[in-house]
Amino acid sequence: MPACQPLSRLALLMASAALSFGAVTPAAAQAPASGRPATAGTAAPVHRAPIPRPAAAALAASVAAAGDSAATPAAPARVVQPNTPFLGSDIEAAPYTGGDLPDGRSPITAKVQVLLDRAGISPGVVDGFKGGMSTSAIKAFERKLGLPTDGVMDPEVWAQLQQFMSVGPLTQTYTITDADAADLVESIPTDYAEKAKMERLGYTSVAEKLGERFHMDDKFIAFLNPGVDLKPGATITVVTPAKPIKAKVTRIIVDKASGRVAAYDAGGKLVVDFPATVGSTDTPSPSGKHFVEGVATNPNYTYNPNVNFKQGKNDKVLTIPPGPNGPVGSVWIDLDKPTYGIHGTSTPSRLFRNESHGCVRLTNWDAEELSHMVKAGTTMVEFLEPGQTIADVTDKVVPPPPAAAAANAAAVTEPATTEPATTAPAATAPATAAPAPSTPTAPAGTLAPPAPATPGALSADPLAAAIDAASGGDAPVQPVQPTPSTTDPAR
Repeated sequence: MPACQPLSRLALLMASAALSFGAVTPAAAQAPASGRPATAGTAAPVHRAPIPRPAAAALAASVAAAGDSAATPAAPARVVQPNTPFLGSDIEAAPYTGGDLPDGRSPITAKVQVLLDRAGISPGVVDGFKGGMSTSAIKAFERKLGLPTDGVMDPEVWAQLQQFMSVGPLTQTYTITDADAADLVESIPTDYAEKAKMERLGYTSVAEKLGERFHMDDKFIAFLNPGVDLKPGATITVVTPAKPIKAKVTRIIVDKASGRVAAYDAGGKLVVDFPATVGSTDTPSPSGKHFVEGVATNPNYTYNPNVNFKQGKNDKVLTIPPGPNGPVGSVWIDLDKPTYGIHGTSTPSRLFRNESHGCVRLTNWDAEELSHMVKAGTTMVEFLEPGQTIADVTDKVVPPPPAAAAANAAAVTEPATTEPATTAPAATAPATAAPAPSTPTAPAGTLAPPAPATPGALSADPLAAAIDAASGGDAPVQPVQPTPSTTDPAR
């Protein structure tokens, strides 16, 4: 039996009304009818560097072949890249020399991962490694453009990614603040009874907190900053991801076989595409089509061995506090299929190695971005049947003409030379959370460029969210009282 317990009926109705009509409901008025413990308020957002996505730029196609264009060059030998140290400047300058990405960790792979992230095709964590999530992201990018979906890097894919180079530097400097080192927890226990004793399942390190903010694996932050003690006052190099896309989606397609979740707008245009953990052999994901019923930010977790599974020797109902390291991460998107939802995870680098108990698990930042795009009763979630692909159930995409890249071929293969941004002091105050047993951590920091304000991030203040919506910002995600219950992600 799947382990994701639905929200209470009252909470679901409130979530549906809030998402459908844009109502703002005070947190104090949202206690579920079941009497289960309330959520610990709306989590402060994980601030991302607000680099604007490019407008409709002309897509380049394949790089013009040198010499006789009719000749077919021999496929280059596979390059194995050892785990050789490199810095942010190496990512900026990394050239693409043809062929697939090298095995192992490399600056060119990190560069491609950041460009894919800016294109709305999430590679999961940026870590510089060629792996399953990066390959699936290249496939998704190829599908978006109507190209053959082999997941192999080639001159045509590289040329198409160049429009996202104009957004800005791929890396930047960041000065760690006191807020970044605040509210950390020593560790997250495995046993649910021990989890239930904690006030909040917060971040365990500065690297983990900053990794979520910049879409990076926490170990990659240390890798790019050798010998740097990650403490307040230290200046480090991080990548520059894109800010969340502002759009509404009416259709979400879940493809377990490819491990991808694709979201489309009302016109059938792909908006975002994320890597995901989708069910398992023992507890598969649902089938058919379902609708979003509500969104809960910073959800707690109800463990009920009488309804779901039994974890260890725990035979009593437990309420596990919220936090980014909670079983459902930082956000829960509830479906009309009882016990199922789309949610975050505490282990973003393991999405393609973990299994879920029927729910759809994304990185916390991808789940947060998607939560702003859905609308209760309108956004449909479609689980593909075995043998179906996303391309099978969506409109055919006409690829851009190869001739479009001829004029840009030389520029496409040139390595970037932009220097990483320098640090400019700028203080950011923590967001105000609704009164709750535990206080969410509001990230703060100094970045240059860009400024740390994140218009598309989750709002911790319902009134501020309403004002933001009225002034043209993102439609607010309404905090509701969640009691989703899933198994703890495998670590």
